[in-house]
Amino acid sequence: MDIKDIQDLIKLVNRSSLTEVEIENGDFRLKIRRKGADNNVIYTSEPTPYYAPQPAPAGAAAPVPTPAPTPAPAESSAPATPANNANLIEFKSPMIGTFYRSPSPEAELFAKVGDVVSKGQVLCIIEAMKLFNEIESEVNGKIVKILVDDARPVEYDQPLFLIDTSITS
Repeated sequence: MDIKDIQDLIKLVNRSSLTEVEIENGDFRLKIRRKGADNNVIYTSEPTPYYAPQPAPAGAAAPVPTPAPTPAPAESSAPATPANNANLIEFKSPMIGTFYRSPSPEAELFAKVGDVVSKGQVLCIIEAMKLFNEIESEVNGKIVKILVDDARPVEYDQPLFLIDTSITS
């Protein structure tokens, strides 16, 4: 079988409703398969087996489950929300990336709860694709709560800080 014959077979498969042609002649084997919507491969996985807990042997004390440790929450002030919510705004992430509260692990934090910030002041850094982007405040006010832990991934438009705009000094 020469190249011309193989090309003719390919054209035949493309023009027809055939999805696969296989030819064997001695040591020579040719298989032509057309990719189509009905040739999609579906991957499935076995469900995770559930194993019921074994009862404790007679006379042995049952182990007391210990709760998993929870990560330390982001820094917050005593009143989580001030009485006047009209002046409270959520400062949101302008991009996807990793949230950092300081320029380096040893450096001082850009902003803490209780800090009064002004428009244009750097509040944090968001690292995206190895670029460190300084994120500046868009308002004047006082930071009431930090909603994200340091070195955590953030999504676009995810709230990062609660800022009370009624307090400017």
